Amino acid sequence: MSKYSPLMTVIDAAARKAGRSLTRDFNEVEHLQVSKKGPADFVSAADQRADKILREELSRARPAFGFLTEEGKDIKGDGEHRWIIDPLDGTTNFLHAVPHFAISIALERAGEIVAAYVYNPLIDDIYWAEKGTGAFATRTGRLRVSARRDFNTCLIATGIPFMGAGDPDMPRFQREMAAIALKSSGIRRLGAAALDLAYVAAGRFDAFWERGLSPWDTAAGLLLVREAGGIVADLQGQHATAHSPDILATNPHIAPIMTDLLAMPPIATSPNAKAAG
Repeated sequence: MSKYSPLMTVIDAAARKAGRSLTRDFNEVEHLQVSKKGPADFVSAADQRADKILREELSRARPAFGFLTEEGKDIKGDGEHRWIIDPLDGTTNFLHAVPHFAISIALERAGEIVAAYVYNPLIDDIYWAEKGTGAFATRTGRLRVSARRDFNTCLIATGIPFMGAGDPDMPRFQREMAAIALKSSGIRRLGAAALDLAYVAAGRFDAFWERGLSPWDTAAGLLLVREAGGIVADLQGQHATAHSPDILATNPHIAPIMTDLLAMPPIATSPNAKAAG
């Protein structure tokens, strides 16, 4: 297993401290009454506490670096280096006491992701990578994407649009789900994009696609997949960056199949459908 570099040691220390905070809060959220106000407010506070810890710890070690996070104010820093952070990826899981969530940390240098770290603190499951050195995990060592070529044996992950039938992407998503489900071994939706991408890097999922993502959802995962030998593109087949909202991460063998399936037009909807409802 690869040893941490000085940079990764800094990231690991910050993430573990934030992870201890999230773990304490998770143990409390399990006992909260399920209501719109209490648990949601509690989880938001847990998110913000973890964000504060990460900012403080990373700033102490690298004071010139900027920040782009889901929580809090963006900080420009030296204009060359920027941390891209999600202190709690999988908020809905956390809210419902589902133990599948992660801290995601990426370092962007001159617009390119050069370091990545994804951490599920509940089970001490860590995935990390630095550009050009490979991807690794605490449990399995070096990561490699799957080698499956036969699409009907492949397990695919995705994220579901949040707004249900009112989301304009839903008809297209339904078409994609049907096409992929019919040809693959199955589809999974686990609710944490950073972990989905880490699982692609580890060869557990053969591919992952989702629309409408933010940089903090994907920045770390993109590098993990690429350093594990995978491909990450946007849904038009172009090279994806941390700022691409729609992504496909896959092993090289099934990339053309996934690209073809996702290139299909959305289901045509009747112009009278709204009136008829």
